[in-house]
Formats: sequence, C-alpha cells, structure tokens
Amino acid sequence: MNMSVRQFPELSKLPLVGHIFRSGSSTHQRHDDDQALLDDDALGIPLESNESTLGSPVQQPRLAARSYQHAGSMRNRSCQFAIFFAILGGLLLAILLPRRYSTPKNDGLLPCGNSRYSINEHTCYRSNFLCPVVHRKRTLQCGNDCYLPDEYSCDGGILVQIENRTSGEKLPSKDSGRASCAPSYLHLSDPPYENYFLSDCSSASQVVVTSPLPESDFKITSPRLLIAWPAGNSGIVAYFSPENGINGTLSIQLENDSHSNHTLSPLIGGVSGVFSLNSSATLDLAILGSIRTIREFVEGPSTLSPKIQDAIEVHQLSDGGVQLNRLWLDKTTETFMTIHDSSKAPISIQDGKPRFTSGDYVFNAWSNYPQLRQLGPTEVINPASQSIISQNEEDIQSLSFLSYSSKILAGAWRFLTYFGRDSLISLLLLQPILSEGDGGAVEAILGAAIERINSKDGTVCHEETIGDYASYLNEQQGIDSADPQCDYKMVDTDFFLPIALHEYFVKSSVGQTRRDAFLSRNASFLPANRGLTYGTLALATVEKIMKVTADFEQSPTKENLIHLNKDQTVGQWRDSGSGLGGGRIPYDVNTALAPAALRSIASLSSNGFFLSHPDWNTVASKRATFWEDNTLSFFQVNITAEEAQGLVEKYVDETGFPGKVDTSTLNSSVVFHGLALDSKDQPIVKVMNTDDCFRLFLLNSTDQTQLSIFLSQVADNILRPFPLGLSTAVGLVVANPAFGEGSVNVNEFGQTAYHGTVVWSWQLAMMVAGLERQLGRCENEELAYCKDSQLHGKVIEAYNHLWDLWVLYHLREVKAQSVR
Repeated sequence: MNMSVRQFPELSKLPLVGHIFRSGSSTHQRHDDDQALLDDDALGIPLESNESTLGSPVQQPRLAARSYQHAGSMRNRSCQFAIFFAILGGLLLAILLPRRYSTPKNDGLLPCGNSRYSINEHTCYRSNFLCPVVHRKRTLQCGNDCYLPDEYSCDGGILVQIENRTSGEKLPSKDSGRASCAPSYLHLSDPPYENYFLSDCSSASQVVVTSPLPESDFKITSPRLLIAWPAGNSGIVAYFSPENGINGTLSIQLENDSHSNHTLSPLIGGVSGVFSLNSSATLDLAILGSIRTIREFVEGPSTLSPKIQDAIEVHQLSDGGVQLNRLWLDKTTETFMTIHDSSKAPISIQDGKPRFTSGDYVFNAWSNYPQLRQLGPTEVINPASQSIISQNEEDIQSLSFLSYSSKILAGAWRFLTYFGRDSLISLLLLQPILSEGDGGAVEAILGAAIERINSKDGTVCHEETIGDYASYLNEQQGIDSADPQCDYKMVDTDFFLPIALHEYFVKSSVGQTRRDAFLSRNASFLPANRGLTYGTLALATVEKIMKVTADFEQSPTKENLIHLNKDQTVGQWRDSGSGLGGGRIPYDVNTALAPAALRSIASLSSNGFFLSHPDWNTVASKRATFWEDNTLSFFQVNITAEEAQGLVEKYVDETGFPGKVDTSTLNSSVVFHGLALDSKDQPIVKVMNTDDCFRLFLLNSTDQTQLSIFLSQVADNILRPFPLGLSTAVGLVVANPAFGEGSVNVNEFGQTAYHGTVVWSWQLAMMVAGLERQLGRCENEELAYCKDSQLHGKVIEAYNHLWDLWVLYHLREVKAQSVR
C-alpha cells in the first residue's frame, strides 16, 4: 500500500517527512509497538514547531522504502497493557497539532549540526543527522536511512527487512488514534519520594523526585530527579547539591503545569515537566542509560564505569539552556535531557557541571529506544471484570503501567523489566480478572516466559538484561552486541510455567481455543531461540521437570530433592543472600511447586499436549502424588510448648522486641515447616514462614491425615501473634526466626532484611486464596477435615483473620509500596 501526503495530509506539516513523502517514497504502516506516557501539553519551551528549519549541513536521510506498515489499527488501542490500570483523558497528537504554552521568546528548537529541530518531530543522531518521528514513533538511523525497528533491522549500515510482517492492513485515519492515545497520570506519594507515572501511545515514564526530610539520613537521601522508562529498561538520574554546602537545605519538587492540573506532560519517547529549587544548586552527577546502572550505583558501592560516564556530554544551548546526552554502547541509541530556566535566564556551566539559582526549571527527557505497546486498563482487564477499573482506579492504573503486549514488568523503578517468577505468580493470582486471547495480558505473560527459555536445557529465565546494560555485559565477554541476556540461576521458575499453561489452556474456555495458534508462534526475542516454536520451547522446560523429579520417586532421599544450583546461594523467591538462612533445599519448591507442576503436566498431556510423550498423563500423575505425600516430612519442625516458650523469651530479649508477648498462650507444641534443608549449621532451617501458601494455593492434597495436620498447623501459625506466630497488625511476616536458635542468625531476619520479619502482600494474597481453595473443597469432596467441626472452624477463623489483616494492610500500606 502506498502512502502519500494525500492520504496523510498531516505529514506534509513535518518539514522533513513532508519532503520525503512528496518525493514519492513507497511505504507501509504497521501496528505500532508503542507505549504510554501522560498528560497535557509539554511545559515551558515549545516541543515542536511547524516552522522548524533544516539547514543544508545536516545530512538528509532517506526513509526506508516500505519501512512503515501500520496495522490497520493502531486499532484504537495504541497504549494499553499493564498490571494495574491507567487512563485519564485527552489526546496528544504530538506531531500534528500546534501547542499552547507560555513560551520563551526564542524558537524553542534544539541544534543538530547547523540546523534546529523540534523534540517531538525529529531525533538528532550524532549531533548532525535528523530522523523523523512518524506516527508517534522515533525512527532510527541506519547509514543514510531512517527506519522503524519493527519493520527493519540495521546490519553494518544496511537495512534488512524483517520477515513475517503483517501486511495489507488499513492505515489509520487522522482521528483513529484519539481514544487509544488518551494519556494517563498517577501520582503516589511516599515522602521523601514522590512517584509519578505517565503514559500515552508514544511513551511510558516514571518520574521520581526525592527531596530529603529533616529526619532523613543525608548520606543516603539527597535531592534527586530520576526518570525511568520501561523501553530499554533505561533512564536518567540527576543529583543536586546545595551551593552553600549544607546538606538538608536544598529541596526539589515538581510544579503544576499552568494549562493542566498535572505536573508532567508526555514527549515522544520521553517526558517533560517543571521542577523547582528552593536555593542555588549544582547538578553534581548525572547517569544516563540503563536502570541497572542507576540501581547498582544507588544500592551498591556507588561506583560507575568510566566508559559509560565519560560518554555523557554537557552542552550550553544557544538559548541559555543546557543539554545532557549520551550515546549508548550500541552506538545507535541515545538519551537526552534539556533544562531551561523558566525565567529565560541562562544556566551557567562550571567545570562541566550546570549551576542553578533558586527558581523553576523546565526539563525535557527522552530517548530514541523503540517503545513498547502498553496495555491500557480496558485491555489488561477482561470484559467481565471491567467494573473494577473505576472501583480500584489507582491499583488498575499501576497494573496498566507495568503491562505491555510483549511482557509484564516488575518493580518500578529499580527493576522495571521482565522477571519470570513475578510474572507467572501474577498470572496465577490475577487470572480471574486478566484479559485473555490474542493481545491479552495472560498470553503476554506466557509468551514472555516462553520466549526467554534456555532452549538447550529448558530453564525459564528469571530476569532479562536488555538495552545499554546488555551491551555492557556483552562487552565484558568480548562480544560487540546489544543482544539481550537472561539470568537462569533460579530453580523455582521452571515449575511455575506448566502450572500457568494448564490454568490457561486447559481450564480457560478462551485458552482452549487459543492453544494451537499460540504454541505455533515462532520465538524472536533471544537470537538462540529464533525459528523455534513456543511449543518446542515449552516442551524443553517440561522435559527438564520430568528429568529432575524422576530420581526422588525411585529413591525418596534428601539427596534426590530439588537443590539450589551449584555455587548459588539463591534459587527461589527468597532471593536475598540470607533469605533461606543458608539452606540449599528449599521448602516451597519441593513440597508444592514440583508436585503441582507434575499435576499440571499430567493434565496437559491428557488434553493433547506433549504428543511425543504419550505416557506422561499417567507417569506425571503418579509422580505428583508421590511428591505430595513424601516431601513434607523432610521439613517438619515440632517444638514442645515449654521449649517454644523459652525460645520466644530469648528472642524477645536478644532483639529488644518492643511489643507485649504472653508466652503462656503457647500451651501446645509449635509445628511448622522449615524454610530449607542443609544449612551449614543445621539440617533444617528452623524459621517459621508463609511458604505454606504455595501448597494451599497450588495443590489439592489427597492424603487425608496429612492434609488435616497441615491445615491445623497453618491455622495455628496464622492466628498466633508474632513472635509466637506470624500475625502482625499489618499482615503476616514472611519469616519468624524466634524458633531458629542454632540454625540461623536471628539478626539476618530483622525488619530491614528483604526476606525478614516483613510483610509481602502477594504472600498474604496467596495465603488467603489458598485457604479459600481448601475450604471450597468441602463443598464437593468428602474430606476428613471438613467433618471435623473444631478443625474446620479453626481454618475458617484463620481465613477470616487474614481478610481482617488484608483490610488493615491496605489501609496502612497500599500507598507506601516499594516504588522508589
């Protein structure tokens, strides 16, 4: 299909693009792989101008023939896909419509060679080569051409067309994207951190402004402007220091746009806003590129690679502003930030560091890394659950910000990328409300996990490394490449995959119709997997599970249980150094995940999966029962009431626990299952924990006696207050080391430990869902515990208690989640 100015009259308004299209280039437009940002018009200086001029010294690029193929849609859904809902209103036709601002008297354009350009109309490469923005996407440079990366790749300056493109789809009309480009905005306050989430169909950004409080530790908390993008797992951080040298005297905050009630506005691939400083300051340190680089600086030894930092350029702009930019290690992608004084006064640069007086400053930050396509609230939530969007607007916006058509992300801002376990657990817990089918959230999660499987051994990827940090790691290995990498050290994630596949393709009516189409897709994310089907990759993981679970069935010894990988101290969700108390054989993986995965494999096999292994329906089912029935006993801890009282009293004295503890209520044995086996000090890590939730949620145990004993101890530990049990006023602590004398260092499980005496909301949610599942069995099964009125009543009491804690947790903590 040919594109022309006649078909797209708005393109003629773009100086370079209009020229190119009038020259008659044959092009196609395809489904945008866009993302989202926010708000109204950009602030301060104009971000685009229909009168931009291109001087002759700037190289004139060619637009790659057929490089734009638009999927007959943006399909009115350019920005929609995430893990918690977001839509506000208004459309930003960034390349089409004039803007209204209170503009400075200069032209608001940026230099590129001897020419000037608008941020939202072009990208300047290597300071002298302009590529246009087309349909809200930044084109990339390849030699003398500009291209969209979902249509072409660049090999040594030569364009290579990507095969299997969707063709023949109708191009959008001028107004077709208005509804789908509606910007979303979310502000979460957690002083001294102010978190802002913005998205429209051209970008998605998180902005975190840190302004120390009087009680802050100034060695840790300093004035900071941080911008994080899901695209490329990239971002910018700028640290400011007070000119007077007195820590704690400088504050920074975002100011509202005079044309909207929000603080920030979207750019193509970035964000714009105004920050204010209460006193004179210096921009001491800026990091541009990977979120991993920023995170490691913030949380690690505060060291930076000279090769990365030395590539940052600081320029004085002709209009008095400053520009910071850095070319990534891939020699293609670039990150930019400009800052202008709102009063139009020039910003000085001394010794390479911008200096600021007190006042307001307009900032624009953007990158040319290809954007993801976000799932908006109505796309991430299934049709039957749409009412929750208005009922839980903030939660759904958060979910949406983290949800994209190709993957779901974890951990804004510090991670903001794919994590296999997190994604699959989210699917299992949220499946009743998540969208299904092609383009839905469920298939995005499953597809992301399968794309990243190690095809050689079937291991599911724990965490991806993409963008600038992938180039950095490749370079450390002597490889000149930006290809992504994956971390495969976890042992639990493999088991979640068949469980999730079973929930969708066997138990969901939509999933049943999608099986063949989904499994026949070809992988494209990892170079090593390209050309392999999803079905082939999923089979590799299931074959691995069948292999690693076989020996225990033949010889049920501790040695044949699932261990952490050699030379690794982590391997499941408690993936901090002391999370398992030094144990090597994790409780959750062996007693819940392995048998649940085997159950799922058996059912999948019975429903037409894994045809090359026709016996798996019986083999896996028999093995699942064996693992269910024979693994719990390895981890059981049984402490007499008298001994338990003494241990708790000693724990209270050693830790200075401030609460009132009545140990006399411990009038029966304390029973629980330890975190892991084979620590260096003891055969069992005697830490009470919440990992019972996996067995409750994923398994319907058939051993009646074992089930009754298990449910009784679970209920007891839920109902007992910490440190006698797990309950606190804000939820269940994920670890209680009070009974761990001799097997752990209790100080490694404190309130500041990642997996210590802290509350994780998803574990609380899984515990609730697990007890609900077990109570629900009483309606359809003849179970001994259901007929035991005392035990059944105790389980109901524990279930209701969890709901009480859940309500309290949300009232107190929902706005203080880890988004910093």
